[in-house]
Amino acid sequence: MLPPPPPLLLLAVLVAAAARPGCEPTRGPAGGCPRLSAADSAMCVDLQLRTCSDAAYNRTVFPTLLNHRSREAVESSSEYILLSVLHHLLEGQCNPDLRLLGCAVLAPRCEGGHVRRPCRHVCEGLREACQPAFDAIDMAWPYFLDCNHYFSGQEEGCYNPLEKLRGGLDVEEVLPSGHPPTSIRFTHHSYAQMVRVLKRTAAHCSHIAKTYSIGRSFDGRDLLVIEFSSRPGQHELMEPEVKLIGNIHGNEVAGREMLIYLAQYLCSEYLLGSPRIQRLLNTTRIHLLPSMNPDGYEVAAAEGAGYNGWTSGRQNAQNLDLNRNFPDLTSEYYRLASTRGARSDHIAIPQHYWWGKVAPETKAIMKWMRSTPFVLSASLHGGDLVVSYPFDFSKHPQEEKMFSPTPDEKMFKLLARAYADMHPMMMDKSENRCGGNFLKRGSIINGADWYSFTGGMSDFNYLHSNCFEITVELGCVKFPPEEALYTLWQHNKEPLLNFVEMVHRGIKGVVMDKFGKPVKNARISVKGIHHDITTAPDGDYWRLLPPGSHIVIAQAPGYSKVIKKVTIPARMKRAGRVDFILQLLGTGPKKFLPGPRRNGPGLRDPPGGAGPHGEPEEPLGARRQPAAGGSKPWWWSYFTSLGQHQPRWLLKY
Repeated sequence: MLPPPPPLLLLAVLVAAAARPGCEPTRGPAGGCPRLSAADSAMCVDLQLRTCSDAAYNRTVFPTLLNHRSREAVESSSEYILLSVLHHLLEGQCNPDLRLLGCAVLAPRCEGGHVRRPCRHVCEGLREACQPAFDAIDMAWPYFLDCNHYFSGQEEGCYNPLEKLRGGLDVEEVLPSGHPPTSIRFTHHSYAQMVRVLKRTAAHCSHIAKTYSIGRSFDGRDLLVIEFSSRPGQHELMEPEVKLIGNIHGNEVAGREMLIYLAQYLCSEYLLGSPRIQRLLNTTRIHLLPSMNPDGYEVAAAEGAGYNGWTSGRQNAQNLDLNRNFPDLTSEYYRLASTRGARSDHIAIPQHYWWGKVAPETKAIMKWMRSTPFVLSASLHGGDLVVSYPFDFSKHPQEEKMFSPTPDEKMFKLLARAYADMHPMMMDKSENRCGGNFLKRGSIINGADWYSFTGGMSDFNYLHSNCFEITVELGCVKFPPEEALYTLWQHNKEPLLNFVEMVHRGIKGVVMDKFGKPVKNARISVKGIHHDITTAPDGDYWRLLPPGSHIVIAQAPGYSKVIKKVTIPARMKRAGRVDFILQLLGTGPKKFLPGPRRNGPGLRDPPGGAGPHGEPEEPLGARRQPAAGGSKPWWWSYFTSLGQHQPRWLLKY
């Protein structure tokens, strides 16, 4: 079923029925529309188009580059209606970039009686990034975003229509006198303040830190990550990768602030020469995503601490719960676990998942996981005081509470205890405190034994990748008052550090052939644990394991398998080095374990490139399958009311 059209679309369609359209070509970029020269004199007027209200300028001109001669003609055009709904059709991808780029054509910038065209290189960069999203919904690239037709070069005095997206984020916040750049201010941070703090921290520690975006929220906010490493920006051989994610629910803000504080703490302590922090950052690559749901945070922050409701701002801007929006691979795991010879790790995403509503924030996390060989992860929440671990979905779906362990139950309990045992309130013996009902369990619990749900991020991490993720509930108040933030930081600083250090438990090594060439995508199996991990492109791997003796097997298609026995002492805090050299098989039968049966009932690998573990890459922009038999795509119903002015230039056939 199609999502309901947004109110702005309905208004535009009603206007379109009565208004005279502007210049609309029947098809293709040539179009025949007269081009407005940037050198031509023009009468500048105020920009009053609602869809373009956040453009980087406030004066435009008529006729436009598309020969629309009035504001009414623009608002009734199919081009304008497309811009109004494009973020819904693409489910937030490339928003607001595409809309602002389109506004630069529909309402050209006017300065001093002259028109300024948008820059061609900006258009080209955006088309390269966003074309897959159009392909995924079977839509042609809009003719009026033809980079060669309505845009100009820098030598012609063009401008960047996306400049306002960075406006204000690079402006330095004035700190109180005497405060060093990495001084922690225990306050709530707006989105702009959060970005400024992270970028300022990365600049101050540029030799060990950098910021980058993994994508955009539905409302167009960057999902900004700050990473710490001895060589930021690149994966180093044998260096494990950890991610910490906060604010997946917009109104659960403590995790967001803890990660902002942690970033500043790591930077300042490294510069001060802390042996522990220097050792940690020199041997580990740490990625902090303070806010996975910045749009939901804005809703919650508008109400403020102490006034925020239990659910206000929880969802993203599409009203989706992001921790219920990931593929349900746990149900498939239970099916595969009962099938002899089938692998139940690195499970492919079912094709039908992409036909539903997938948030851009969810897609960004999945793409991030494919690009980085994460080993360990934690998602920080609020509403209780406990650490939970997979599985979150019960092995008997009808049971709302049922202990449902993974094959790595022992390791997950160690990871959960690494956090809980260092948290003074989780170890408090009072049953009347927040989280007191978990006291007898040591303040840790199997997720499904607490309450069962599908589509969670932790289960997805474990079943689709090499990454082990736990969920940390930081307290019973989801939006704590500012005066409580310092105490929260004191309670969680040591647990956060202790948890990140757990990435060095178990074994690590390199899998290579006899010539020293790395073998990527080789499988590392542990006897008695029905869950394999795979090697990264450089042939390195990390296998989190509890203390004890383990039989470890390395294997890859076309190679003989190698078996080693390893013993991990109870007090060993540094991963043991276990390398494997695989021999090519001869002409005889290939003696390696069968790969996963990914094409069983109900599963189908999506088309596209290969992911990091050899599985086909999912179409992250997909929501509906292409139309069959020459019928119109599902999104065409948005434009049927336009009659003869329907945008047939969006059709590929």
